[in-house]
Order: sequence, then structure tokens, then C-alpha cells
Amino acid sequence: MSEATIDPRLMSGRAAPKRRLRVSWSDPRFRAIVWQVVILGFIGLIAWYLIGNTSRNLAVRHIATGFGFLNRTAGIPIGESLISYNPAEDTYGRALLIGVLNTLKVAVIGVVLATILGTLIGIGRLSKNWLMARLTAFYVETIRDLPLLLQLLFWYTILHGLPAPRDAMHIGGAVYLSNRGLKLPTLNLEFAHTVALLVFAAGAVGTWLWNRHARLRQEVTGERPAVWPVALGLLLILPLIAWAVMGAPFQWDVPVLHGFNFTGGTNISPEYFALLLGLVIYTAGYIAEIVRSGIQAVAWGQWEAAGALGLKRGPILRHIVLPQALRVIIPPMTSQYLNLTKNSSLAVAIGYQDLVSIANTTLNQTGQAIECIAVIMAVYLTISLSISLFMNWYNTHIALVER
Repeated sequence: MSEATIDPRLMSGRAAPKRRLRVSWSDPRFRAIVWQVVILGFIGLIAWYLIGNTSRNLAVRHIATGFGFLNRTAGIPIGESLISYNPAEDTYGRALLIGVLNTLKVAVIGVVLATILGTLIGIGRLSKNWLMARLTAFYVETIRDLPLLLQLLFWYTILHGLPAPRDAMHIGGAVYLSNRGLKLPTLNLEFAHTVALLVFAAGAVGTWLWNRHARLRQEVTGERPAVWPVALGLLLILPLIAWAVMGAPFQWDVPVLHGFNFTGGTNISPEYFALLLGLVIYTAGYIAEIVRSGIQAVAWGQWEAAGALGLKRGPILRHIVLPQALRVIIPPMTSQYLNLTKNSSLAVAIGYQDLVSIANTTLNQTGQAIECIAVIMAVYLTISLSISLFMNWYNTHIALVER
């Protein structure tokens, strides 16, 4: 192309101006706008019809609408809750809040335990030990082929088939397992423990800042200051000093058998235990395959290069392979976290009072089905979007950055 034929606007580095919108069907931008308006209008008409039809049917049947029922006394008995609850005084709103907290108690702990178990099993599948590799492969193939609901019912039946409290299995006279659940000793919390916990939180922030400073200094000078002495001091020594200065209180509340049940300590109900156990074991089977495939996605040359430097398989896996495999593992792992959270709604099948169970009871008592279903949908949507946002942020944070 000769210099005379080059557009002077391209030589000056300026982009060509956009064409003005023409009200003509031959203009692609005009057609796109028209089709979008038509589709949005069609969706609006459908929504208007559904809302109007629902309102008329509810009015004909004299069914109340709105969320005013949340302020009425619930009267729903709830077996376990993270906050205080009195069915004779508290409202439906508080009962649903307890359902949300019970759902989160399953989802958060389940995600952590399933990640740990699934990672260990996924690594075990790649073990050179023949027995370890075969056992983990059998676990994955068996667990993934059985319906989750069937597994929940299995664990629920097993736990309710345990001995009565008088014949409960125990460890050291402090931990008891019976058909009433798992009884564990708890620490009597006092002000000194709160202070120590706050010092620990401040130490965690300080450790993160020091680790960031060490990483930046390594990038500049090539030398990385030691992080573990600072972490040891901030996360262990300082909280212990704060606890000791406040009097060092340390007293356990140990469960004791009185009559037909235990008193003291904390209780993990059979329903919650069965739900958590089933979700963790089931989801770990899928996470194991994700971890295995992520590790195998890292080129074998990484293992060979690290081995040539004299590193053993453990350090190679922790420091070289897994950090690279995370970029493959995180996206499908997010889906499994969402699945575990949504699968917790199966708690209604084994009697654990999560959000779905309490909302169903509220629906039956008030007759306001639309509002109760809307609450369930809003809560699960909020939890799912929160998990997705956090995992997407983490995935972006660990992504390779081109220099």
C-alpha cells in the first residue's frame, strides 16, 4: 500500500469517528435496538400477566399477601439454633433467620471439610502406593455413583441406630456418641478469651502485612525475610500473654450423663451430623477428581526439573505443582461449593431444620406460599452469588500476570 492511499486519521493515531444512528431497518444498530425493545416488552407483558393473574386468584381465595406475617408469633418448635429462640414469643422472621443460620452452619463447615477431604483423596489417587491409589479410586467411583439423598438416609439410619445415652460410646469420659448425637466438651468463655481472640485477629492482620512486605522485599532485593518467627509471635505468643495477663482462666464444661440424657458440653444432633457427613463425603468425591485433573494438567517437566534440583515429591507438590494446578482447579471447585450449599436443602428429608424446612412449616401455617418461596430463593441466590464473587476474586488473584 502506498503512502498516498493511507488514511491520514490512521497515521495520526486517532480512531475513526462512529457512524451516526440512522432510523432505518438497514442500519444494524437500529435493528439491534428494536429487537431488544421488543424482547424486553414481551418479557414485561408475561410478567404483568403472571403477577395480575396471581393477585386476582389470591384475592378470590381471600389469601393475604405481603411480608407482614414475619412480625407475627411463630409458634414453631426448633430443635437447634445458633441464637436464642422462644416459639411462644419470637416471630416468623426470627424463625426464618435461624433457618438461614442453620443452612450456613452446614454450608460453611461442609465446604471446608469437603475441600480438605477431597484434596487428600485427589492426591491419594496419584500416589505411587498401589493400595492407596486403588482405595481412593474405589471411594471416588462408589460415592459418585450413589444418589446423595440415599447417602443422607443411610447416615441418618446409622446414627439413630447407635446405643442409647446410658450405653454411649465414649472417648476418655469426655466425648460421647449415642443416638442423641455427639456430645463434646466446651470451653467456658470469659472476658480473657475474648481479649485473646481480638489479639489473635490483630496478629493475623500483622502477619499478613509482614508477609506482603517480605514478598515485596524479595522482588526488589532477592532476599526474603523470615515470616514464621513473626507469625509465631503475633499468632501464638501475644494471645497467650494477653490471656495470662487477664488471669489465664481455663475451665471445660464436660458432658455428664444425668438420667436418660447428657447435661453440659455441646451437642451435635444426629440430623445435623448425618447431613454434614453425607454432604462432605459426597462432595469430596467430585472435588477429588477436580484436584487430580488439576495436578495432572501441570506439565510433567515441572516434576522432573524440580526432582533434578534434589527436591522430594512433597515439597514439589506443595510449592511447585499445586500453585500452578490451582488455576485449573478453582473454576470447577466453585461449582462444587455451590452444589454443596444447594444440596443442603435435602435436610428436610432427615428432619434437620434448615431454611427450607422452617420456610415450609411457615408456609403451611400462614398459607403465604409465594412469600416463603421468595425468601428461600433470595437467600440461596445471595449465598450462591457471594460464593461465586469470592471464588472469582480468588481465581483472578492467583492468575498468571504477564510482565
